[in-house]
Amino acid sequence: MSNKNTKAALNKFKYEVASEIGVPLKEGYNGDLTSAQNGSVGGYMVKKMIAAQTSQMAGK
Repeated sequence: MSNKNTKAALNKFKYEVASEIGVPLKEGYNGDLTSAQNGSVGGYMVKKMIAAQTSQMAGK
């Protein structure tokens, strides 16, 4: 996967996660969001990536 494709996939994943947890993330400026809201998106992304990798390593 190229760097451009990787960035696009992570960006799409970020918006999906934000939607799942109810953070109103939008394209462009998001200065109206709190640091807690922004941090929760990143934290949940990592949690989902770890869960997916763990599942893959377990052969599921």
